[in-house]
Amino acid sequence: MFKKRRIYLDNASATPINKRVLSLMASYNDNYFANASAIHVNGVKVREIIEKSREKIAKEMNAHSDEIIFTGSSTESNALAILGVINNYKLQITNENTKSKIPHIITSEIEHPAVLENCKMLKERGEIEVTYIKVNEEGIVNPKDIKEAIKENTILVSIMYANNEIGTIQPIGEIAKEIRHYRKGKSAERGLASSGPEARPRGADFPFFHTDATQAMNYLDTSNIEKLGVDMMSFNGSKIYGPKGVGILYKKRGVELAPLYSGGGQEFSLRSGTEDVASVAGLALALEITNKIKDREVDRLTKLRDYSIDKLLNIKVGEYKIILNGSSEVRLPNNINISIDGISSELIVIELSSKGIDVSEKSACQSKMGDGHTLRITLGRETTKTDMDRFVSVLTKILEKYSNWKK
Repeated sequence: MFKKRRIYLDNASATPINKRVLSLMASYNDNYFANASAIHVNGVKVREIIEKSREKIAKEMNAHSDEIIFTGSSTESNALAILGVINNYKLQITNENTKSKIPHIITSEIEHPAVLENCKMLKERGEIEVTYIKVNEEGIVNPKDIKEAIKENTILVSIMYANNEIGTIQPIGEIAKEIRHYRKGKSAERGLASSGPEARPRGADFPFFHTDATQAMNYLDTSNIEKLGVDMMSFNGSKIYGPKGVGILYKKRGVELAPLYSGGGQEFSLRSGTEDVASVAGLALALEITNKIKDREVDRLTKLRDYSIDKLLNIKVGEYKIILNGSSEVRLPNNINISIDGISSELIVIELSSKGIDVSEKSACQSKMGDGHTLRITLGRETTKTDMDRFVSVLTKILEKYSNWKK
């Protein structure tokens, strides 16, 4: 008569909306539906809600409110950062009627497709050069490799704060330091060259540093964006128990971007379109809640993660061997990524789903990481020790079933 509740272990793909956030959004959808660009009373009220939400988000990051740009997703935020920098660079070069080398971007081999696919597209068009930094056996970038890859024409470095697949945390602070050192060493040249093959746009503080912090916002320190050392940062609502369909691009003052398209000039003329006030307000509240409970959740989930990893690595069924992917320590507190040799991960995901447990075989965004035997298990605010015990027990029984079939 009583069904067991489903165990959701795919929080890296999407999180459920917090009840307070959902309630706020429902109220705003009912009462504040006017266009924020309108000058009548209702329009002015909606504009006020949007700007207060922008201020709240900026406060949570110790940023300025005019550095917060609302987008439709992290994917769009990443695209605006990458394409915006490249297109603005080309515009400045054209306006100054100078020649320049093709701009150069540095990124890593394990970035999200929202970064990698835009770099691939620009490279295929012949618009940029790209250097893809390799990671070590634990999936971590060496900041010295970034330093060595920077060239005269490098205008952007994009390295994610935490990986969406194996959960490894990148040394963003150290990478930012290497970039600052490079800028300081080139400060005498900056703003002087206005013609010739080595010309750069005047005042450009290249290379800019962008990070995709979509997976990091729930668990890593983002309370002081200046201290973090990035020029741009992307994240969204759907990974922090907020609404889907809304994202953020933090853009430091002085970083100039070209919009992806033209329109009514909303979001500082960088992202035209009528704003979704309910989603904007919901994102602001979701971030506020996230930051209030972050330390407590990090501590709880780290212990639960390590407990679960230990149980998983001690499963002994036939010839199946479970291997942990990525660093055992420098990883997100909610991320467990394992490989099970000899059995399809897709088969295991389907079997688990039939038993009421949701995990992922790879990123829902089709990351190229993984070898067909990889499971991504990502814990969340509702995950308990009992849930993880049940998951390990069910997985063990699935492996036993297929091991017996092999005999």
